[in-house]
Amino acid sequence: MAVANITRLKDGTGVQIRPMTEKDMQASLAFFRALPEEDRECLRRDVTRPEVIEERIHEMAVGSVRRLVAVANGEIVADGSLELSRSGWERHVGELRIIVARTFQRKGLGMAMANALYDLAASEDLEEIVVKMIESQAAARSIFQRLGFREETVLRNYVKDSRGTKRNLVLMRCELEDLSREAVVPA
Repeated sequence: MAVANITRLKDGTGVQIRPMTEKDMQASLAFFRALPEEDRECLRRDVTRPEVIEERIHEMAVGSVRRLVAVANGEIVADGSLELSRSGWERHVGELRIIVARTFQRKGLGMAMANALYDLAASEDLEEIVVKMIESQAAARSIFQRLGFREETVLRNYVKDSRGTKRNLVLMRCELEDLSREAVVPA
């Protein structure tokens, strides 16, 4: 994974999107702990716990996940991952996940992270990308729709948020070939 150049957001802020490393553990913990509770409740795991961040780093080390962070002023302001299935019937599919700090939302950072993760997916020779999110995450759904993802299904009351409330899960997917052919991934 190559280090990305500085990306300029809509407001002119420069961020560096780069691979996450073990050295990012404390910064990653600080990023997730600073997220508002309503943002964290939509996450699959409690990433405010050090042992969960350690698990995430281990997943990178064994090659099951590629993680990117966006850094501005020395702090992580976004986190993204490409989860890989190396064998079995989903070996051609990757799953994307992105979360952006509130102060960096609506500035194009989510789209920039999605673009960087798309590049990773293409370099892994994947054929499809899926995203899963809680139905209320309208901004994330909008980003992925603009990228060419289509909603496949909504699983009613399928997941529980961090408070134990059942929520609807949206599954969206896109063929990598369609993304590259349609050139819908804006820079």
